[in-house]
Amino acid sequence: MNMISTATKLIIKLAEGHHLTQEEFRILLENYKDLQNDATALARQKTVERFGKGIYIRGLIEISNICKNDCYYCGLRRSNPHCRRYRLTSEDILACCQKGYTLGFRTFVLQGGEDGGFSTEELCDLVATIKQQHPDCAVTLSVGERSRSVYQQFYDAGADRYLLRHETADEQHYRQLHPENLSPKIRKQCLKDLKEIGFQVGTGFLVGSPYQTIDHLCADLMFIQDFKPHMIGIGPFIPHKDTPFGQMPAGDLDLTCFLVSLLRLGHPNALIPATTAMGTLAINGRERAILAGANVVMPNLSPPVHRKDYTLYNNKLSDGAEAAESKDVLEARLHAIGYHTVIDRGDFQSAS
Repeated sequence: MNMISTATKLIIKLAEGHHLTQEEFRILLENYKDLQNDATALARQKTVERFGKGIYIRGLIEISNICKNDCYYCGLRRSNPHCRRYRLTSEDILACCQKGYTLGFRTFVLQGGEDGGFSTEELCDLVATIKQQHPDCAVTLSVGERSRSVYQQFYDAGADRYLLRHETADEQHYRQLHPENLSPKIRKQCLKDLKEIGFQVGTGFLVGSPYQTIDHLCADLMFIQDFKPHMIGIGPFIPHKDTPFGQMPAGDLDLTCFLVSLLRLGHPNALIPATTAMGTLAINGRERAILAGANVVMPNLSPPVHRKDYTLYNNKLSDGAEAAESKDVLEARLHAIGYHTVIDRGDFQSAS
């Protein structure tokens, strides 16, 4: 009882000061099942105080599932021979944006594997064209590790935001999830470069990934606390059958929601999505994330013919409320828990 009382005080401390030590985060994670309700209620209160009941929507366009990397957890990994590969044309992507704009989306997220088939010039031209056609919209890129000079070109072309999950902040754990040619130091340097250039930057991590410990999660929370990203995307690990981790258990949704609450309390102005993985793991996963402090959803604007091909993990959702054209379904589900979507770019804004 004494430990729970101490941990409850730490939740309040995080909400008020937005900072904890690594040991204090450990206490919270060790006792999260007893703290979940309190953390969720406080995070929900803080989210509503800051953002109201409005949920920002992003139109997700999965531009390519071709990837040069071989990450052990990802269904798009280079070594997966069963992945049906595709790459959208610029015309395809612009058509998705036009459709999304008509539906009320004011942010487009261009996400893909690390596909060398898209040159820097092509991506810059694409970003510039989107901004020309839809000047009141934001463009977010999520196309992996690039050099600082390439990131600068993306920014100069008009890209507003960049998503690059660090996946795990612990170097040894990173090595357990990735092949030797990938480096956690390079990934963190990319994040630093993006922030210094002026992007609104998003990062995040997998919850329940193979070999993960509480220490690893504490390191993730400390990294994010120090880095202060504008966007924080986390989701439960879900295995993909055609990867080395295909038989590993999925991450825990309760723990993921608890971490969403901690991140909201520590980063009250952050944009935190209710991720597709959470909706995949449980039918009400998206709603649970929102009630725990998330304030963004990212329905799929990709061409329907390719949505099933972007298989990061088993049974990834791409229809129903995940489909951009079913925005009314999403609206109804949000309304059922007292929330609504907002037609807005939804930029990060620090406290006034």
